Amino acid sequence: MNPAMSRPDLNDMAVSPAAFADVPAFVRDVTFDDLPADVVAQAQRCVLDLIGVAAAGSQTPSAKLANAYASSQLAGRDREARILFDGRGAGLAGAAFAGATTIDAFDAHDGHVLTKGHAGVAVLPALLAYLDGDIAPVSTDGREFLTCVALGYEIATRAGIALHASVADYHCSGAWNALACAALGGRWLRFDVERMRHALGIAEYLGPRGQILRVCAHPSMLKDGSGWGAQVGVSAALLADRGFTGAPAVTLEYDDAKPLWSDLGMRWRIREQYFKAYPVCRWAQPATEAALALQRSHDFDAGDIVAMQIESFREAIDLGSQCRDPATTDEAQYSLPYPVAAALVHGRLGAPEVDAAHLRDPRVTRLLGLVTLRDDPEFSRRFPAERWARVRITLGDGRALVSQPAQARGNPEKPLDDTVLRGKYRELAQPVIGARRTAAIEELVDGLAARSGTLPALVEELLAPPSR
Repeated sequence: MNPAMSRPDLNDMAVSPAAFADVPAFVRDVTFDDLPADVVAQAQRCVLDLIGVAAAGSQTPSAKLANAYASSQLAGRDREARILFDGRGAGLAGAAFAGATTIDAFDAHDGHVLTKGHAGVAVLPALLAYLDGDIAPVSTDGREFLTCVALGYEIATRAGIALHASVADYHCSGAWNALACAALGGRWLRFDVERMRHALGIAEYLGPRGQILRVCAHPSMLKDGSGWGAQVGVSAALLADRGFTGAPAVTLEYDDAKPLWSDLGMRWRIREQYFKAYPVCRWAQPATEAALALQRSHDFDAGDIVAMQIESFREAIDLGSQCRDPATTDEAQYSLPYPVAAALVHGRLGAPEVDAAHLRDPRVTRLLGLVTLRDDPEFSRRFPAERWARVRITLGDGRALVSQPAQARGNPEKPLDDTVLRGKYRELAQPVIGARRTAAIEELVDGLAARSGTLPALVEELLAPPSR
């Protein structure tokens, strides 16, 4: 929580339209030339990583259900856009919903520690829906696209931090990444300050306030609510364009929120995103790192383990607490014991290890029965800004091994380099869309800032079915 904000009585809150006025101006006026070179590079990294995750996610049951629902029940009449890695059409809000659900279905996408969630998962599908639905101005090119990616991360991340500081419950990402989708629609529909205010107010009011800790304990296809966030955000922009009105957005207009927005264009929050090395909840990754480091240091086989204790922060300990033996991909991704056990058995943790068909490996199941969990008070105190874990393993030969406290790789202070990120993208995308298309998309993303004509080609690659 940001100490500058206190949680208000929302019935008595004081709003500050003057503080808010800088936000629509920034949304409207920021250009590619305003972006530092490292912000452009980070936007390209985020896009490529999200595409790889989307390709893997397109094969999950939840993505297939969402895509079928969007194409049949959320169809568009005046405007239609194709669904990410599916090709069927839906209304703009429906296409954004399906695309964000596809990415959210495979828990390997980027995030931000203070939001405890994800921005790009909704931003990319919303942008693709606007582009394919002809909302964007004719002059939109790769540079404008990257500007909008960076802009979307700014709005979503700041709104997420503000939301967590202004309400007691911990809400899912869809509650705040909806505002980014609305802002991007407002940019391309050329909203004035008042209309932008309504769009953001609609998005915040209707965004899914899902209490995500319930889903962490009881994993399901609900995930982080980002599909609904994308749908609400796009709907908010389209409604505001037609004159629908909203209420002041607390995350933007509450008096104490002003410090979170005062440095727009100076502090780029996209720089602060983390990238995941493994396709499971970020909270489970420190323990996975700790266990693998211990195995590398002491050269033991998973079959040698007779007891294992995982120590982490409270929220991580609660992951899958009502589902210790996962039977679905969703349950495996929102588990703490499962990824640790699977990584120790296989020496890696990728898409095959969280696929439902591979969850019943008897070697992994045996380890799950040996795991105990402990909430470490110091690790809990440091959350969410820091996420730590420690693993203790007892071997059959009597050795008792204790890992060093570990954090996940991929934070800005412990980044995954471009070689690792590109390897992750290829590993996720190639089995789904093939080597040629995987390479073509990578080349097009690399050329967004420098080569004309790359954006339309990229959109066509992303909105066609995987089997094309």
